[in-house]
Amino acid sequence: MLAHLPVLQVIVPLLAAPLCLFLTRPRLAWGFALFVSALAFVISCILLQQVMSSGIIIYELGGWEAPWGIEYRIDPLNAFLLLIITAISTVVLLAAHTSIQQEIPRERQTLFYILYLLSLAGMLGIVATGDAFNVFVFLEISSLSAYALIALGKDRRALWAAYQYLIMGTVGATFILIGIGLMYQMTGTLNMDDLSRRLPEVEHTRTVFTAYAFIIVGICLKLALFPLHLWLPNAYAYAPSIVTAFFAATATKVAIYLLIRFTFSVFGLTFSFTALPLRLLFLTLGLVGVFAASTTAIYQKNVKHLFAYSSIAQIGYMIIGFSVSTTTGLMATLLHLFNHALMKGALFLALCGVIYRIGSVQLKHFNGLGYQMPYTMAAVVIGGLSLIGVPLTVGFISKWYLILAVIENGWWPVAVLILLGSLLAVVYIWRIVESAYFKSPLPGRGNIKEAPLSILLPVWLLVIANIYFGIDTRLSVQVTQAAAMSLFGVGP
Repeated sequence: MLAHLPVLQVIVPLLAAPLCLFLTRPRLAWGFALFVSALAFVISCILLQQVMSSGIIIYELGGWEAPWGIEYRIDPLNAFLLLIITAISTVVLLAAHTSIQQEIPRERQTLFYILYLLSLAGMLGIVATGDAFNVFVFLEISSLSAYALIALGKDRRALWAAYQYLIMGTVGATFILIGIGLMYQMTGTLNMDDLSRRLPEVEHTRTVFTAYAFIIVGICLKLALFPLHLWLPNAYAYAPSIVTAFFAATATKVAIYLLIRFTFSVFGLTFSFTALPLRLLFLTLGLVGVFAASTTAIYQKNVKHLFAYSSIAQIGYMIIGFSVSTTTGLMATLLHLFNHALMKGALFLALCGVIYRIGSVQLKHFNGLGYQMPYTMAAVVIGGLSLIGVPLTVGFISKWYLILAVIENGWWPVAVLILLGSLLAVVYIWRIVESAYFKSPLPGRGNIKEAPLSILLPVWLLVIANIYFGIDTRLSVQVTQAAAMSLFGVGP
């Protein structure tokens, strides 16, 4: 059984999704989905432990050797991503049954769990597979279920948000497919490891340059890199709150993984950063994204919109680390992948509790909420401090390694800009703190109860993780260092 774990990681949630159709009671469907996600999390933990102790795991589907057959290749990079996705999925599902009662009609709640498991399977498949065309297939599984999950939101604007995401996501997926097709035309293979060996022979042809351009633009649409981010704010704001918590902590991380995988493993570092001016391009877009999105977040009246623009800014930080193109820079990006999942998971789950009690996330409705929902708002404050990068939180670890990477590269002005970007985060987090603790509740609003324990428990699991991994960094630093060194071809 242990030998089949790479494929079970994907097959278990993929087969579980249609099985939910037979569970007509929402509570049964929730329990089943939670069990499946927890099982996927256990599998990802075992895979990470095996990779860190024994090296890369290669699983050949049907016993067909690559490149003739499809293989799943698990290395430190995607083992780390599998852990993040399954951990966040499991914690989010703990709160799902309670949260969706207020936002999704009972007759659609089983459909929610089917779509959720499909989206989870798609993300895990993207990360685990070693075949470029399989990446596209799983991308479509994940994306199509994501569009439907967003459309389940009770606000009518959820349909428009899902439609926007559908259009932008389809364009992005089409670009990726065109790029994969062009690579196949030039090399005759779809296996990523085989591609990495054959592409150098034809890397100076226009077709390969075009393929890489299509893939990069398609992935940047999926990860909402500024200025290709227009689908993200409404998708996060009008989707059911539990869907927002899941996607904010996982979906863009999978897209960042694809960017790293194609750049480092498939096309290679020399081609990506020497033959093309990607370093300057990504550095510029990352910095502009940090300041443009953070500034926009300051003026938002909807807290979901505020945190959505914050996510665009945080993607900018990841791209800055990626653009440094050093081991430390890539470590900073991978650390922020992990840390941002913990931050945004905690923040958006806390908003689930707010919506459950007051039915709104408008900033004016947060007035006085710090005293009426003390545990929920304390989670928002700690998550906000982590977002800023205050010491003893995971956000500080991310910023530390990112600033270290740019200073090692001699980019002192960039280090200053990163610190200034963090100050903008102070401003928009302070707006929430000011409303919750320093303003009186709106007239006519009665006594508001604390969020239910079923929501508070997963919220505080992530809040504690924000603090724990900000103090004990052994797991995150060890794994990200191993992943970065393997991508750069450096021995331990």
